[in-house]
Amino acid sequence: MKQVLQNLKTGTIEVAEVPCPLVRPGHLLIQTRASLISAGTERSFVEFGKASLLAKARSKPDKVKQVLDKIKADGLLPTLETVFARLDEPFPLGYCNAGVVVEVGAGVEAFETGDRVISNGAHAEIVCVPRNLCAKIPEGVSDEEAAFTVLGAIGLQGVRLIAPTLGEAVVVTGLGLIGLMVVQMLRANGCRVLGIDPDPGRLELARQMGAETVDLSTGADPVATALAFSHGRGVDGVIITAAAKTNEIMHQSAQMSRKRGRIVLVGVVGLNLTRSDFYEKELTFQVSCSYGPGRYDATYEDRGLDYPIGFVRWTEQRNFEAILDLLASGCLDVTPLISKRIEHSESAEAYRLLAEEREALGILLTYPRAEATRATVVSLERGERASSGTGRAVVGLIGAGNFARMTGLPALARTNARLAGVADLDGTAAAHVGKKFGFERTTTDHHTLLNDPDINTMFIFTRHDLHAPLVMETLEAGKHVFVEKPLCLNLEQLAQIRQAYEKAEDRQLLVGFNRRFSPHAIKMKALLANRTQPLCMNMMVNAGVIPRGGWVHDPDVGGGRIIGEGCHWIDLMSFLAGAPVSRVVSTRIGQSPAVDIRDDKLTITLSFTNGSAGTLHYFGNGSKTYPKETLEVFCDGKVLRLDNFRLLRGYGWAGFKKMKLRRMDKGHRREFQQMIEAVTTGGPGVIPFAEIDNVMRATFAAVESASTGNPIDLE
Repeated sequence: MKQVLQNLKTGTIEVAEVPCPLVRPGHLLIQTRASLISAGTERSFVEFGKASLLAKARSKPDKVKQVLDKIKADGLLPTLETVFARLDEPFPLGYCNAGVVVEVGAGVEAFETGDRVISNGAHAEIVCVPRNLCAKIPEGVSDEEAAFTVLGAIGLQGVRLIAPTLGEAVVVTGLGLIGLMVVQMLRANGCRVLGIDPDPGRLELARQMGAETVDLSTGADPVATALAFSHGRGVDGVIITAAAKTNEIMHQSAQMSRKRGRIVLVGVVGLNLTRSDFYEKELTFQVSCSYGPGRYDATYEDRGLDYPIGFVRWTEQRNFEAILDLLASGCLDVTPLISKRIEHSESAEAYRLLAEEREALGILLTYPRAEATRATVVSLERGERASSGTGRAVVGLIGAGNFARMTGLPALARTNARLAGVADLDGTAAAHVGKKFGFERTTTDHHTLLNDPDINTMFIFTRHDLHAPLVMETLEAGKHVFVEKPLCLNLEQLAQIRQAYEKAEDRQLLVGFNRRFSPHAIKMKALLANRTQPLCMNMMVNAGVIPRGGWVHDPDVGGGRIIGEGCHWIDLMSFLAGAPVSRVVSTRIGQSPAVDIRDDKLTITLSFTNGSAGTLHYFGNGSKTYPKETLEVFCDGKVLRLDNFRLLRGYGWAGFKKMKLRRMDKGHRREFQQMIEAVTTGGPGVIPFAEIDNVMRATFAAVESASTGNPIDLE
């Protein structure tokens, strides 16, 4: 299928061929009939993409600070590589979609195949959208009109926050698509409306919709006009739908408001507020969030759990329905807002017009009525379809997310493996990764890779909850498997994987415990080979903050940060000790569960079967400018200290003082190389399964001990 993408590095717009998405539980698969380009939001994306690197940095000062912090912690080269890789990712454009349901996901009851619906789907021939971000289109509302629904809901949420009442005087500043729809909604509420804009054409549309206007292009004074419009009392409310950098709009809004007036920001303007403006009149100011309650709440949007109507009357979905009802009743008329109709295949031309014709309002993309191609596999024509040769690793990849793009694939691409196919539920990500790293084909259905007899090795880079089922599926398919940590999320899954691995006989199963493959860890292992005493190890991990809503904190999806990431350092210390963990004691920092997140601030003490001991301090409340990982190892009157996998120092070692690399190396390249070599030549597991099993059990024990306060002895 075809989808509109923008390269954020160059600003280039393309209509790319990507695999069709599969319908997911709780989602609808929709064939698009019309989609609306959001003149404000999408123009800003296009302008950002075309800007120079310096201009991009100036427009995102918060991101620049993150980059500087990363340079301090990780070094210049890795940081620049990350920045440029991020900018090189394709960005799907569009979020105002109208179409027909072609497939209904499991658990969806309110929709059926054939329903006409709107959604916040992208500019693509087929989109997969969660049910709470869809709404049925009433009879009498055309696809083109319905495509305005999502933008209309953004304006409606601003209207709801301003809480207009019959007869009030309300100002709308900025008469773009949203502003002109807001004018009509306020008029439907019985308000007197004053529209402010510098564009004569938009001002004329506002007047046709029943508003009085202020033409800024003539030098008219908006404050004086608003005061006269409100009979000298000051307006009751101001809704700002403009996009501008100036702080003057907020200042003027305060000046034209009556005492205890309301100001709601829907657009984007300068917010360097003057205290006296708000203090003297006790003004209320609120920023409106997108389509309404539910926005950015994964429980509502992704899982489909609705808010009770008795407590949250107007959610995102119910705002969509309200806009559609206004369209059906004729209270909202969007036909005058349509400036252009352009075929989806010519989308690049649509964005050229968006950039060059500033007066353009609604640019609609039209789509063929014939059934769209629903191919889930797209060939990239890399020319490697011939026999792979005996023993050669032929790789399929599941998961094209951040880890794959930034870390996994740059290392895997340096091996001699044949990269046969990449699968991801996000067809855009799969297509981008496939092209960038030289895969032969890309797909949204991982079963096409598992069923390919030519593929003998699968790399799994998905979210944590999919690791265990995909590992078992891959082993049952008779293929070697590399899975990024963690191997699984609980002991039950670990037992199931153990059984599947034993049945798989000579298949490789490697978990992404890459730290043990780093040059520094290998050097430490060699230096410690002739020790005469057990090791005393102290591992400090400055893990950084992940906000409470992050998926990694979800026990069913990410497993929590210790299971998801702590296993790394348990494995590293077990590798250096040369022995499995025998006992685990954990202490969770903090007393009250209500205070922040507690499971990312733990101290874990490990005892090993050979008498060695290790302490892992995993803290998620430190500074990003401080190194993430520091390891100290004591034995035989000597000390090794490893700083962030860049510098290893030896104290008391004859012939060794330090090992310093130009850049951080956490072992990914060597790890993947050894996996590919093991597949090619055969032999035992790169990491014996008994060690993987012990590390995972020790990780689960660490979480249990932190919860119960009791030490855990491993069998």
